[in-house]
Amino acid sequence: MASQKGVYGQASQPTGPAGMGPETGRLVLSPAIRARRNRLWLPAELTLDAWSEIGLQIVAIGDSSAWWLGDWLMYGKKRFPDRYKKAVAETSLDYQTLRNYAWVCRQFPADRRRSQLSFQHHAELASLSTEEQDEWLEKAEALGWSMHELRRQLRAGGAGRRKRPAELTLKIAMTFNQQESWHAAASASGVDVQVWITATLNNAAEEIRHGRKLRP
Repeated sequence: MASQKGVYGQASQPTGPAGMGPETGRLVLSPAIRARRNRLWLPAELTLDAWSEIGLQIVAIGDSSAWWLGDWLMYGKKRFPDRYKKAVAETSLDYQTLRNYAWVCRQFPADRRRSQLSFQHHAELASLSTEEQDEWLEKAEALGWSMHELRRQLRAGGAGRRKRPAELTLKIAMTFNQQESWHAAASASGVDVQVWITATLNNAAEEIRHGRKLRP
């Protein structure tokens, strides 16, 4: 994509996929805009291509924040096991959402994450075996599947998907309020409710393995 004159008359550097810098791979925002916590200022005269590129940059940063927060929590839990929860509380972030992010990050070490696919793509596959994860990531990347298309293909049991003999179908009785609450929590985490339930149960099992009691 061609360079675009920025708000200060400077030519912005062309970016790679999803707003990544061409040489460093770092996420960048066009110098033609001013970004603040609660506002985005755009110049009066943007080309359609430049406006579209800025949107891709913002989407990339928003998606990357889930990876960043998950990696951040894993680091704090390992580096500051007795103090990290206080630091998390001071951020006003939802702890369960962060734990779900961290769970997905643990299933996908950095060298297995596909930069062309979103965090939500990976979250949809996090409960599968490593071999199945890689198989579906390869398909989604090669065929340009959206997260919703990947979910549809998974539920349809697309070609090449193998059933695991140890797979268990669990039925859970819940009240209407619980159902609404769980769906809201899953939506806030950016994942399907089934993925959210799996992550929450895995996190609870991890707490018990480390000798910590769960609150009822």
